[in-house]
Amino acid sequence: MTIATSFAISGCSGSTAAGSTSPFGELSGQPKAGASASSTALPSSVLAGRLLVEADLGQDYTRKPEKAARHDDVTVIGCPALEQLGGDAATGGSLDFPNKAKATFLYSGTTGSEISEELYSDSAPKLTDGTKRIFDAMTGCPVYQVVVGSKPIKITTQKLAAPALGDQAWSQLLTFTASGQDSIVKQTAIRTGAVLLIVSGSPALVDSHVEKALAEAHPAN
Repeated sequence: MTIATSFAISGCSGSTAAGSTSPFGELSGQPKAGASASSTALPSSVLAGRLLVEADLGQDYTRKPEKAARHDDVTVIGCPALEQLGGDAATGGSLDFPNKAKATFLYSGTTGSEISEELYSDSAPKLTDGTKRIFDAMTGCPVYQVVVGSKPIKITTQKLAAPALGDQAWSQLLTFTASGQDSIVKQTAIRTGAVLLIVSGSPALVDSHVEKALAEAHPAN
């Protein structure tokens, strides 16, 4: 799955508040007091058991089946940092951590609204470095364009204050414009120990559920 493509295809599908996946925003640099977690990487099977489920979110949510990965050609225009990273950034290579799990939910209360959760696990330095690498590239270009196949999509990024959660946190707002339609996606990423949580989607849904997702990702012993 590509970072740019996942937003472009899901986000610009006719809704003004659709969601998708993948991270990055502003590094908070201020860990939450008392935050702690194991430094040992967790297998994907354990991560899958720590994802949110419909019962955690409420009766207005249904889980979407995972789709097969798309392999559209992606060209970045107007962002030299992303262009230099080339296919590694465009195809999400920097987030290809060995242990991962994902779930996406559709919210029926607002047409087209989604919330997506991803969990990754690796050593803390690798999680931080991989996230920061793409963060620096994306947020270094407030406005740029990607061409997915033959479809041009304008992307505008805005850094947001990261929540005081976990050991490190990032947050940003992205606006995708295609065919005259805007789609707004908020992304919040939180690293605690050897686990990276990414919650993406409609801004209100992300704000409502990010702390619950973090609690599920790091259950009390």
